[in-house]
Amino acid sequence: MILATLLLIPALAAGSIALLRNRRLMETVHALAALATLGTGLTAAIRVWRGKTEIIALDHLLRADALSALMVTLVTLLGAIAAIYGLGYIRAEFDAEHTKQARMFFSLSQVFIFTMLLAVTTDNLGVMWVAIEATTLATVFLVNLHNTQNSLEAAYKYLILSSVGIALAFIGTVLMYYAGSAGSGEIAVNWTSLHAAASRLNPQVVRLAFVFILVGYGTKAGLAPMHTWLPDAHSEAPAPISALMSGVLLNVGLYALVRFKAVVDITLGSGYSSRLLMGIGLLSLAVASAFLLTQRNYKRMLAYSSVEHMGIICLGLGFGGYWGVFGALLHVINHALSKSLLFMLSGNILLKYRTTDIRRVRGLLRASPLTGGAFLAGTLALMGLPPFGPFISEFIIFRAGIESNAWVAVIGIALLVVVFAGMLASVNQMLYGEPPDKLERGDVLKWSMTPLAVNFVLLVALGLTLPSALTNALKQAIAVLGG
Repeated sequence: MILATLLLIPALAAGSIALLRNRRLMETVHALAALATLGTGLTAAIRVWRGKTEIIALDHLLRADALSALMVTLVTLLGAIAAIYGLGYIRAEFDAEHTKQARMFFSLSQVFIFTMLLAVTTDNLGVMWVAIEATTLATVFLVNLHNTQNSLEAAYKYLILSSVGIALAFIGTVLMYYAGSAGSGEIAVNWTSLHAAASRLNPQVVRLAFVFILVGYGTKAGLAPMHTWLPDAHSEAPAPISALMSGVLLNVGLYALVRFKAVVDITLGSGYSSRLLMGIGLLSLAVASAFLLTQRNYKRMLAYSSVEHMGIICLGLGFGGYWGVFGALLHVINHALSKSLLFMLSGNILLKYRTTDIRRVRGLLRASPLTGGAFLAGTLALMGLPPFGPFISEFIIFRAGIESNAWVAVIGIALLVVVFAGMLASVNQMLYGEPPDKLERGDVLKWSMTPLAVNFVLLVALGLTLPSALTNALKQAIAVLGG
């Protein structure tokens, strides 16, 4: 019952925090629940990787295989880091007179973690769809936590576009189930049955279904041109939530897409889904590069960078083969670590400068040496430079691309050069120069930044070596996808 326990911890924590009135107790429950969820999640993942091919609970409603274990590890690890960082951040953002906002933040953060964990551990397609829709309902109030005109507009846009996307994903799911009924008779609405019946599905219906699924869950994953909610929502949400939305939530949408791709590839062959994924991957890179060249808001810069990296992952999946999929899954990890790190650091910058305007942030390295140095290192990692993990995963992806679809890989690399130039120019404006005269020198939230060291250690470790445990975990995840 370890999967049930994994889901029960954040659910109980969310309910408990909603009933509490003492702020210190809220913080304690929030932090302890995040750490307990991390411990339980790692235990479940290790059980899968060390011999149990899958864990099943609640009469097959919950099921975790190697791919689920990878996602559970990311959700719980980054959830714990964001939770500990969030203790100091929310105290700085909302003082003792704003206990209501703090309660909403802590409670809905636990609901957010619960919904993401449910989405990646259920075997039922319908429950997964409901869980992904629930992530929108949990985070829309967090996007509007500051209750400003901009945050309200961002929350409304996020709600509408995500709901439209998830509605299209529902149509795709229904069509996929119909393809099973039409091709092989009545089947259960779960991954196990759908995957087993994949070779007997109606090919024409599957083609149509995957288009709806790609657009629907691609909206949640922040792929262009369905990405338009992402820069607004990520720039207005509190820093710990932005970190989880960009570092984990986008990957949950991608997780659903990858699950369906595995079924489609058995039915139609890999060519159909690969062409669609390479096309949407290049489009995402192109859109991101255009906006990153002239970006004036550093949180929106990070958000558009997420569109770029989701595009890179789609290219890896589209290139296919062992190395294409291996690089894509590895990049899921590297992007999650680097982007969550940078969004939390952007919270420090916002608290220090009280603006998200790149032109008004000057001399960050002098005003906040620790934050500035970490932001520089994180940006270099995000841009795919050694010795950080994203360099390795991007190298693997484009190596696979050169072998299978050279012209697509070349265009992708050219767009990455544009992204590099745009981001480097923006970050240089922030790091150097003279800080504003009235700005007090020194870093904010020093102790809250301590858990961010985990991101740094892992990014450097994954840039210098590929541990055998991680390689084996990725191999098992690839096997789940039929690779």
